[in-house]
Amino acid sequence: MISRKLVNIPHLTPRTHNSTHYRTLNSSILFSPPFVPKPPSFLATNVIKSYFETGLVREARTLFDEMPERDVVAWSAMINGFTSCNLHVNAWTMFREMLRDEEDVKPNEYTFSSVLKACKSMGSLSCGALVHGLALKHGVLGSIYVRNALMDMYGMCCDGMDRACAVFEEIGVKNSVSWTTLIAAYTHLGDGHGGLRVFREMLLDGAELNPFNVSIAIRACSSIGSQAYGKQIHATVFKRGFESSIPVMNSVLDMYCRCIGLSEADQCFHGMTEKDIITWNTMIAGYEKSDPYEALNLYSSLEFEGLTPNCFTFTSVIAAVANMAVLGVGEQIHGGIIRRGHGDDLGVANALIDMYAKCGSIMNSCKIFNEMHDKNVVSWTSMMVGYGSHGHGKEAVDLFDKMVASGVRPDRIVFVAVLNACSHAGLVDEGLQYFKMMVHSYNITPDQEIYGCIVDLLGRAGRVKEAYQLIEAMPFMPDESVWGAFLGACKAHKLAELGKLAASRVLDSRPSVAGTYLALSSIYAADGKWGDFARIRKLLKGTGNKKEAGRSWIEVRNQTYSFVAGDKLGVHIVWVYEAIDMLGLHMKEAGYNPDLQCLIHDLENEEPD
Repeated sequence: MISRKLVNIPHLTPRTHNSTHYRTLNSSILFSPPFVPKPPSFLATNVIKSYFETGLVREARTLFDEMPERDVVAWSAMINGFTSCNLHVNAWTMFREMLRDEEDVKPNEYTFSSVLKACKSMGSLSCGALVHGLALKHGVLGSIYVRNALMDMYGMCCDGMDRACAVFEEIGVKNSVSWTTLIAAYTHLGDGHGGLRVFREMLLDGAELNPFNVSIAIRACSSIGSQAYGKQIHATVFKRGFESSIPVMNSVLDMYCRCIGLSEADQCFHGMTEKDIITWNTMIAGYEKSDPYEALNLYSSLEFEGLTPNCFTFTSVIAAVANMAVLGVGEQIHGGIIRRGHGDDLGVANALIDMYAKCGSIMNSCKIFNEMHDKNVVSWTSMMVGYGSHGHGKEAVDLFDKMVASGVRPDRIVFVAVLNACSHAGLVDEGLQYFKMMVHSYNITPDQEIYGCIVDLLGRAGRVKEAYQLIEAMPFMPDESVWGAFLGACKAHKLAELGKLAASRVLDSRPSVAGTYLALSSIYAADGKWGDFARIRKLLKGTGNKKEAGRSWIEVRNQTYSFVAGDKLGVHIVWVYEAIDMLGLHMKEAGYNPDLQCLIHDLENEEPD
């Protein structure tokens, strides 16, 4: 006020003005509060945060232990630092130390938010519920940050959404993080419909749309295979200008790969102005099964663009090679994995085991498996499946016993693998023993696939009547996979009466797989029941289904040649038939006399009239 009046005085000389200005500044300094230096704990806490940001966890702990006085900010910095470095157990231990050792220091909302993140990452519902009670005791549940963290923890740690929804309803004014967290929780539990319902409620509530909640909503569409919702949200992406967000477009790309088709995904991919490694990984994974050749082309383009493939890239590329069964290419990819230092990655090693087994090199699968430092249930299962597909049932059984002895708990997929291995190797008693073990020792309820394995196991061994009794005793209606295994056994062992007994049961289930009808028609034909044969073929024709032709392929000089039975086209088809004729001559010279009785009526490779 004084300064403004002095400045407005006319005819003020420069010396007088400067002198007055000096006195004004001096008086403002005298009346301002004195400078208070920051306490050492404040500076130490900032250093601790810097240590965690650069990964110096041990140094951060050492500095914290040397602090003479530690306030709630220092404790919270340690808990959050451990959580950000994925040391969630350490974060939980630090929180317990704080409650035990510091009676005067009370955790605040930032402390509770950080420790709840650790509980979520540990998957510990009990720890999270305990923190919930402590937050209520300390009166911080009014904080939306704590509420959001609680909701996130319950959504990830519970089998249902009741607790997460209860926390959500207690939030008075919800922000975009609240809505996004609830949508993510539904999607995490596989309830895409629930996630989209919450997304719709969020739009009606007028909450802010952002790239995070849009990405999760698109993921919900992917989880339920909803093309209609996916396209609507994609339109919203362009309407709101989120098409420049790479994470959003990656979610859209994944949705198209899973729900709609690869042509739309390819169009979306080429329309993206910016791509990261996740973009390329999504497309490679999308093409992995349907067009593995295109997956390999994308992998080559990725490297040409100067991007560095990661473990996820190699996992999908190896799976594509496994689907093509091209050993030479697989070995080249394996070499690239070793050069980039990803050979010890668990997911990559598991994929390599499966690839080498499908390419016919079971010895390489064994080598990788034996050299692995750490193994999970997928590692053991992949090796068992490899042994089973190569007819090494005894090795698969021994491997199962080693897995159990190592402390790895077998799941349903492991039992499918070992039962299939027993079936192909004729180890009936061992297979039945594992079936009982699965039910009684591991409390795994058999499903259609498991029952199909047992029916196949008994059927291959000629114990077809036992297989039928098992089907009759099933607690639910058998599906086509079970009946298909049983009818195959009836056909193989020429048990026409038992096959016809099951025929009516099969037809009542209205089978949709062409192979089921063809197995039935072959049984009728072998028994001379031509009227029933014609009826079954007519039913097959009415369904519009055709049996997918079995395709064989061989790799010659890094090039793959494929053909089906009766194929007349192809570059080297003449050589193929010459090789077949030569094999036929060798079979005759060896004295092999094929049984052609069933083959006379086996019309499975013909189209039904």
